[in-house]
Amino acid sequence: MSKLYIVPTPIGNLEDMTFRAIKVLKEVDLILAEDTRTSGKLLKHFEIATHMHSHHMHNEHKTVENLVKRLQAGETIALISDAGTPAISDPGFLLTRACVENGVAVECLPGATAFVPALVNSGLPNDKFVFEGFLPDKKGRQTRFLALQEECRTMIFYVSPHKLNKTLAEFAQYFGADRPVSVSRELSKLHEETVRGTAEEVLKHFEAKPAKGEIVVVVGGKSLK
Repeated sequence: MSKLYIVPTPIGNLEDMTFRAIKVLKEVDLILAEDTRTSGKLLKHFEIATHMHSHHMHNEHKTVENLVKRLQAGETIALISDAGTPAISDPGFLLTRACVENGVAVECLPGATAFVPALVNSGLPNDKFVFEGFLPDKKGRQTRFLALQEECRTMIFYVSPHKLNKTLAEFAQYFGADRPVSVSRELSKLHEETVRGTAEEVLKHFEAKPAKGEIVVVVGGKSLK
């Protein structure tokens, strides 16, 4: 029976790969990978010999229609990203939407994603939160910050290392220097670290010790008091 499987892969520690994910990747007809070189190492480690095709942000608009046709013809396909759950700030949404619109079954396996452990690690309220992903680089960046000034829920952002200090400074500017912030980097990896404090305190920390690796920033919402 044709189906698109969305398969999470480890964000760092290979032991986070699930038995079910390995089983699905071995049994499907095709694996769509964001970067076949990166995913090739993962597949080799778990002795998965399934054929791979490249599926990334630069070609997904062109390949979706053909992939849906293959699924409708009876193939089973698994989609993976370089790390974490596909479609969460990674390719995957366009194909998933096209499958849903064309009556193709979609099944997302539970598994690794960076923002959940970062949120839990932060110690900030997590009963209600908003995932912002990557902020706009230039156009719309200030507009987004202004819109978030009144946000009362905990906010989650993905930030690249070379933009971290700039972003923390903007948090202090738009949300206040005393707004609580938690920065988690290299989650599940050897040098995992979480730094907590006010926006000003966390900025000073990373000004003295520049950050490296994959980063998730969690920011407390506006206080209603």
